[in-house]
Order: sequence, then C-alpha cells, then structure tokens
Amino acid sequence: MSAENIQFPLLFEPRKQYLKQDFMVSNCNKNAYKIVEMWPNWSFFATLIFGPQGCGKTHLAHIFAENVCLRSEKIFSIQILQASDIKTNKVARIHKENKCLIVENVSLKANEEALFHLFNLYQNEGGYILFTSEQPFARIGFKLPDLVSRLQLVPSVPILRPDDEMLEALIVKLFSDRQINVSEDVLNYMVQNMERSFSYAEKLVAEADKISLCLKRAVSVPIVKQAMHTLAHNTQQELF
Repeated sequence: MSAENIQFPLLFEPRKQYLKQDFMVSNCNKNAYKIVEMWPNWSFFATLIFGPQGCGKTHLAHIFAENVCLRSEKIFSIQILQASDIKTNKVARIHKENKCLIVENVSLKANEEALFHLFNLYQNEGGYILFTSEQPFARIGFKLPDLVSRLQLVPSVPILRPDDEMLEALIVKLFSDRQINVSEDVLNYMVQNMERSFSYAEKLVAEADKISLCLKRAVSVPIVKQAMHTLAHNTQQELF
C-alpha cells in the first residue's frame, strides 16, 4: 500500500438515532420489546432489561420514553440517568420531577444506598422505573442486604445473543448511522464470518469505516477482511 493512497481521516462519533421504526425486533429481543410496549400495564412498578453492551438497551429505553409521553394525559419529559450518577441527596428531587424514570447501566459503580432509597420512593409514593444493566441484578454483587432483597422483586427480561436476522439488521443500522450503504455481499460475509456479539459488530463496522476512509474506497469484502484481521491482532495484543 503506497503512502500516496493513504488518507488519515478525521474520525467523528456516528450520529445515533433511537427511532421506534429503526428498532429491529427478533427472537433475541422480542420479550424485552414486549415489556416496553406493555407499559403502563406492568405487573410491578419497575422492570429490568439486561444484556450485553450494544444489544439495544438504550434504544429500548428511548422507545419506552416515547411510549410514556404518547400514552400520558400530560406532556412531560422522561429523564434518562446513569445509575452511577444517582446520589442519595438527589433521590427525593428525582422522584418529585419524574413520574417515570429510566436508570441505565446499573452496576457496582452505583451508590447502593441511593438506589435503595430511589426504589423505596417509587414503590411507596408511586411512579415507574425502567432499569437497564449488562447483568441480572442477582449477578451484580450488591452488598447492601435491603437493596438486594428489593431488587429481587423486580421482573427482569434478557436480551439474548443475536441471530442472523438481528446481526444483519444491526450491521445495516450501524453503517447507516455512519451514512454508509453496503452491498449484500458485504452483509452476507460479515454475518457468516464475524464473532456473534453486539459489541463486536460495533467494533467491526467502526474499523471497516476507518479503513475505507483511509483507502478512499467504499466498504467491500476485502476491507471487512482487513478490519477483522486488525481486530483479531488488537485482541491478541491485549492478552499480552
């Protein structure tokens, strides 16, 4: 590869859209989508959707927020908070300002006492919470017994590993977010040969986009192969 054929691109974060019509429902996520669509007819005031990074939890959270706004008599905003940002002295205000709340990325980084008080307020005073996490609550390893016992009550819905249909739809969306259209040959090659995970799909699309910009060529099967080789090499380096 000659130096004159290489262009070092300015990399920008792709524009992410969380439109309801862009969400692909498949076997791996249909139950999670169903629980979001069921609101407000939940069996409990809170629900947890859990699954691996990049599986669509945030997209579902935005669909939930849209549903709440459309189905409520009064128009109000739905706040999306990171669990790690919730502090004990802010819990009362959060509940007062949010009939419905989305708490994303629940993990050990969260303040357990704050989560405990948040749970109690919404359960006792009214309101709804949609939680998201990479793991079910029982596997996170919280230490506060009162919090653990309460979170055990929350219905949880997993998002499973993607099937072929979901992988293809995900790849199309990830490229579309980067304003790129790819051929059927590229899609078929990626689905048949890539690691079957949401996070790998994001990395692969990003690397293929980067290489195509450097070479000033459209994304093709050879570029995808090069991207896979680069990701495999990077993974090996991380192991040592």
